[in-house]
Amino acid sequence: MKKRAYMITFLLGVVVSFLFIFVQLPYYVTMPGTAQKLEPLVHVENGDKDQGTLMLTTVRMGRANVASYLLAHIRSYYELYPMKDIKQEGETDEEYTIRQLHLMEESKEAAIVVAYKNAHKPLSYRPHGVYVMGVVPGMPAERILQVGDRIVGIDGKKVETAEQLIQYVRQKRKGERVAITWIRGEKEKTSFLTLASFPQSPKQVGLGISPMTDYNIVTNPPVRIDSEKIGGPSAGLMFSLEIYNQLVPEDITKGHKIAGTGTINMKGEVGPIGGISQKVVAANEAGADIFFAPNEKGAKNSNYREALKTAKKIGTTMKIVPVDTFADALRYLQKLK
Repeated sequence: MKKRAYMITFLLGVVVSFLFIFVQLPYYVTMPGTAQKLEPLVHVENGDKDQGTLMLTTVRMGRANVASYLLAHIRSYYELYPMKDIKQEGETDEEYTIRQLHLMEESKEAAIVVAYKNAHKPLSYRPHGVYVMGVVPGMPAERILQVGDRIVGIDGKKVETAEQLIQYVRQKRKGERVAITWIRGEKEKTSFLTLASFPQSPKQVGLGISPMTDYNIVTNPPVRIDSEKIGGPSAGLMFSLEIYNQLVPEDITKGHKIAGTGTINMKGEVGPIGGISQKVVAANEAGADIFFAPNEKGAKNSNYREALKTAKKIGTTMKIVPVDTFADALRYLQKLK
């Protein structure tokens, strides 16, 4: 009898363990990631070696199981998000990953342009196509295009930027056909699509894609960024600072450990990101002295204000610095002792 009871208990334990670990819930769970040194990732030819450290910060994320779901309700800085808040409607895991990697590419391109311009180094960049970053379910593009495809033409005309594509389509009406020339892998194809109204905006017609301009950048000296499998655009500001620091003779870190986050565009403007509190925790655990946070022009619920609250809550001595532009961050570093 005892043997049977032990066996039943064991089997119940196995079932419960399986449910806790392997059954995925319709949520994503995020938690503090790491603060990673940028110098090993950014390679400017003959770039200066500096005493201080610039670091990008990350957030760990994965599909929630029962165990992580419960942990998110009791652990500080563990957050739960419904799937619809993370992935676009109808987006597969593979498409989500591709979209995040392309966002990282866009971020790196902007960081290179901003750094070289501010360092007054030779630079040229030109657009050469439009990446598909998302496809709207039920729209014409759904049956033809995929995330990661690059559109290079429409109706026989060359397409170089997302703005060009959008402006051209805006002149069309619902039911009109357009010929889209696109590249997947190394194969170029042309497909005909009939424009349709967007489900949530019936007065607007389109293909049903989220476009992003792809740039070809040439620099002197050459630069390479090994972002490995880091996705998303949030490392843009810190990439630009590391590239700049390798381009100029002075060490803008002044020997400090500097972390931060924020998107960046070609104009050097810094934008907000998700998971700011978790990134503050990661930077503090890595021993950072300074943390740059997007200021969002002083908005009440800005990344900067949230970062300040988190820094106070965890009792860190790390200095939280608000920035709206690359120039803001650079001015702060130039005044450091």
